[in-house]
Amino acid sequence: MAGKASVVFAHGLWADGSCFNKLIPALQAEGHAVLSSQHGLDSLAGDVACVTRTIDRVPGPVVLVGHSYGGTLITKAGLHDRVGALVYIAALCPDEDETSQGQQEKFPGTPVFDHIEIADGRIWLSESGIGDFCGDLSAEEQKLVLATGAVPVADLFDQQVPGTAWRTKPSWYIVANNDRTVNPDLERAAAERMSAKTFDVDSSHVPMLSHPDFVLDVIRDAARTLEA
Repeated sequence: MAGKASVVFAHGLWADGSCFNKLIPALQAEGHAVLSSQHGLDSLAGDVACVTRTIDRVPGPVVLVGHSYGGTLITKAGLHDRVGALVYIAALCPDEDETSQGQQEKFPGTPVFDHIEIADGRIWLSESGIGDFCGDLSAEEQKLVLATGAVPVADLFDQQVPGTAWRTKPSWYIVANNDRTVNPDLERAAAERMSAKTFDVDSSHVPMLSHPDFVLDVIRDAARTLEA
């Protein structure tokens, strides 16, 4: 039996590494080395590099977990030779000839983008849009999400970095059926395209916060395949 797999998390827009705080203690208690990348959403290349540095700080094999735009990051950083499994949570996963924006544009837009403001070269989520982002959280948690989220540079989704790890690495995908930020139809099509082991949950865009036990079970399933 191999040792415990490590777990590395990659967050999306309007978030930081703390968005996985409901998952990390349980995984650590089970003996997994866990780190969450704290990338700044300043550039795609820079964010991928940050995830790669984080992978380098844990022993292999590694389960790489990406939420939302974090799925784009694990699609690129997942080419790391110690990454053995990819877990996508309501995530983007552009192919070699796509950008994050290009993948989204293949599907109808979602309500959250009616509540954004571009200022100082960044895309800010307005308070009026927090319900479309994480509406199944308590009002207190929604305020915390809005207060702690990193803010992306305006052209982040138009940037491109080579690499499509899901073409060669086994993948798991959590579809958030009630997502109003990433179109659930995009999520289902993405999971099918990568032949991912797919799990559906009646969640907003943030199942790791609203359904942490469900998400933990999917990560555990991926980890077991690396520990057998």
